[in-house]
Amino acid sequence: MNKAFTKETEPDDEEPTLGPLPVGGKNYITPQGYEGLRCELLDLIDSERPKVVEMVHWAASNGDRSENGDYLYGKKRLREIDRRIRFLTQRLEIAAISNPSIHHGSDQVFFGATVTYADDRGGERTVTILGIDEANTALGQISWISPVARALLKSRVGDEVNLVTPHGMQVLEVLKVEYPVPDAAAQRAL
Repeated sequence: MNKAFTKETEPDDEEPTLGPLPVGGKNYITPQGYEGLRCELLDLIDSERPKVVEMVHWAASNGDRSENGDYLYGKKRLREIDRRIRFLTQRLEIAAISNPSIHHGSDQVFFGATVTYADDRGGERTVTILGIDEANTALGQISWISPVARALLKSRVGDEVNLVTPHGMQVLEVLKVEYPVPDAAAQRAL
């Protein structure tokens, strides 16, 4: 077959992987995180994708597609949107929603906890343990499968836990554990 007719895959055409879930593990997510992913998915399907499809249709009707920037960019954007839709759909299908407010008042670290800890160098840090699809380190949120979260999980206020780092063992002391206050609907469900 002539090489001109073979399909070449571009680097951005690669299918995204679902990410580093532990083998046999669940994709834990808070109700708010689930709702955020669901809203993003619905926005892509109901709003973003139809706009891009319309633009690609318009660009295709202009004739020569080989040098049509609107058409080429639109097709690329459409692939990106479809890839994100597939990713979000797969993530939402395997999501295990866990409401951290059920632990409100507890001093033990579980999924959804906001934990303040001190390291052995005297530094103090506050992190919130969330799902891998909703954690944002810039906001002090870490994934429940991160090394720090794994070290902190199931510990209590006052406990010291060991964290293995590339620079050796580090000792973390749990200073404070907080959970969101349950809303009225969640309290009725309990």
